[in-house]
Amino acid sequence: MSEVVPSVTYAGKIDPYSEVWKQFRKILHVDLDAFFASVEQRDNPKLVGLPIAVGLNSARGVVASCSYEARKFGVHSAQPSSCALKLCPQIIFVKGRMDAYREASEQINQIFRRYTDLIEPLSIDEAFLDVTENFKGFQFGVECARSIKADILKEVGLVASAGVSYNKFLAKIASDWKKPNGLYVIHPARAQAFIDKLPVKEIWGVGPVTQQKMHRLEIHTGKDLREKPLKFLVDNFGKAGMSYYNYSRGIDNRVVNTNRVRKQISAECTFSNDLTNYHDLKNSLVMVINKLVERLKRKNFIGFSLTLKIRFQDFKTCTRSHTFDHPLKEAEEIYKKSIELIKHVDLKGKKIRLIGVSVGSPLTINEEELLLPFVEF
Repeated sequence: MSEVVPSVTYAGKIDPYSEVWKQFRKILHVDLDAFFASVEQRDNPKLVGLPIAVGLNSARGVVASCSYEARKFGVHSAQPSSCALKLCPQIIFVKGRMDAYREASEQINQIFRRYTDLIEPLSIDEAFLDVTENFKGFQFGVECARSIKADILKEVGLVASAGVSYNKFLAKIASDWKKPNGLYVIHPARAQAFIDKLPVKEIWGVGPVTQQKMHRLEIHTGKDLREKPLKFLVDNFGKAGMSYYNYSRGIDNRVVNTNRVRKQISAECTFSNDLTNYHDLKNSLVMVINKLVERLKRKNFIGFSLTLKIRFQDFKTCTRSHTFDHPLKEAEEIYKKSIELIKHVDLKGKKIRLIGVSVGSPLTINEEELLLPFVEF
């Protein structure tokens, strides 16, 4: 693949190399563009420039990733394969290869480690990096970002987008701003003007339901959010209100966490044929929970909360959760508690497409030390 690294784009008419940066952290968010699909196109040049989807072309298939050529037709990840095929009849389905994706991800992480030890992976294809002090001696974050993108393209054959700013909130937004192959800088001196124009859906933690509530409260932009008093936001959004208050002002003091704690372990099953009776659902639940317990043991994970997920034929999904005063480890107990959660779901006349179970709320180090004597017995 030829080396094509874009010129930098930045919010506002301010030099991204200005001296103002010296008093701020330099945070990058690096995100691989259409990662799974890009790996497939890299390894099979015949697929380059074509609309492809990683996933199975079947009645129960789901798109795991798709190329930008497919996205032009409205195809996107987590979409039923049948829907993708209707939107783009010429789409090419490719079976996923997790080994190839993990190998590429590790190569990219090795590149990151040449620049800094402060790396926070978010998933297999994205990470935060704190390059305030970096091994290459770059003075500005944008220099690091440009160099990392070039290394990934040259050594791994993949294209990444990068966002540069003084905190994680803004770096994440920046990396999405000019995809694909983007390099976007949100300068400290222009951050507030940038945030003021943001639709609230771009604010970290604002999902569809919260967005609708904000719109009902006449909050449509970052500026609208900033103009609301802290008490108003906390009264309407609880603890998240404090975060919204800070984000609307460009405040995010979270550090790049190199020791991220796994929050949950899950297992799920998508059925080849929709389930229509309670007996089949319980049998399938046993299989899912056995898989979950295997993963809990393999990862040495101890958690206190149980979450049940059920997706219906129409793709509507409901979840039910409960937190316990003791760790969940045994398949029998997880099964019994899951059955209790199912009782709180209206299943009448509904066909079930997927069922999933997860254990979360892990122990902290201090809690684990206190509980170990009891866990053993």
